[in-house]
Amino acid sequence: MEVIFGVIFHFIGGFASGSFYIPYKKVKGWAWESFWIVGGLFSWLIVPPIAAWLTIPHFGDIISATNGGILALTYFFGLLWGIGGLTYGLGVRYLGVSLGSTIILGLCSVFGALVPAVYYEFAPKEGKDSIGILASHQWGQLVLLGILICVIGIIICGRAGTLKERDLAKEGNANVDNKDYKFGLGIAVAIVSGVLSACFAFGIDAGADMANAANNAWRLSHHITDPSQNFLYKNNVTYVVILWGGLTTNFVWCMILNARNKTFGDYTNPKTPLLKNYVFSALAGTTWFLQFFFYGMGESKLGNGASSWILHMAFIILIANMWGLVLKEWQGVSKKAKSVLIAGIVTIILSVIIVGYGNNLKDKEAKPTAQLELKK
Repeated sequence: MEVIFGVIFHFIGGFASGSFYIPYKKVKGWAWESFWIVGGLFSWLIVPPIAAWLTIPHFGDIISATNGGILALTYFFGLLWGIGGLTYGLGVRYLGVSLGSTIILGLCSVFGALVPAVYYEFAPKEGKDSIGILASHQWGQLVLLGILICVIGIIICGRAGTLKERDLAKEGNANVDNKDYKFGLGIAVAIVSGVLSACFAFGIDAGADMANAANNAWRLSHHITDPSQNFLYKNNVTYVVILWGGLTTNFVWCMILNARNKTFGDYTNPKTPLLKNYVFSALAGTTWFLQFFFYGMGESKLGNGASSWILHMAFIILIANMWGLVLKEWQGVSKKAKSVLIAGIVTIILSVIIVGYGNNLKDKEAKPTAQLELKK
């Protein structure tokens, strides 16, 4: 049941992330940098501490009691992730919701899943899965197989993107909703975003002491002795620090764009539907944060390893592609391109199933060990 709940929480988080950009499409008369930073203020500054306040008593005390070096490293990974998040918005703009999210999050899933595992091979840490552990256990081998299949799915979706570009280039087939579609530039941006977006996973790991403090406090207050039970919301305190870094990067860049493009007037322009623009931007930003709110819940059930990260990213990819079809981003595209896209989605679904099964085997292996520790 722990694994099932973990997968469900990751799906809800994936749905939130795959859907967050949709409200931005309702913003009228604002430049990209204007609605992006308004939504970002809710994503990175307003909603995270509210979520932490609602779920973790005295979360501020946990942050203030944390070693400065840990806070700095967590914030630093947030800065790097912020660049990835910034370029994510541009990638979606140039490639569309479905293709942009698929390539960016696919790369993010691979880097976020494998880099920590490689790191822990050289710097072992209790409770963390190294690449050696994954390779030497049946459940770990399944997780690695799932990651490989996910990569194949990403490549297939990338092929669908090249077919889409070719079809849209044909006279009369251009989709009016895809005026910003630029495959070459979008791919370059997507690679940068995919690599740096994985730093969020590293930030969670760097700030694990804060999450552990929240978890221990919860165990103590609820008299929990079962080592397999973890606090659902323990990561909410870590998010506050990571997202300070994300806010810093995005705020600086959006202010530069506002100055360069002379778009500071967007925020008070009476010729635009100001109230609706602020509401939809706030909705987008809040929806975006919900992905990590539920990621933290899923992570508490599955652990912050390759499995949690790949499941979360794969679900986002699936939802984003579904939205791409709903929004007719593939209108005017050949049946072949759509078929290739569907094949890529099915491949990614298969990778999720394999990773989930690997987690189930890991859970079965861990239970006898936990029971033995309790008897002792």
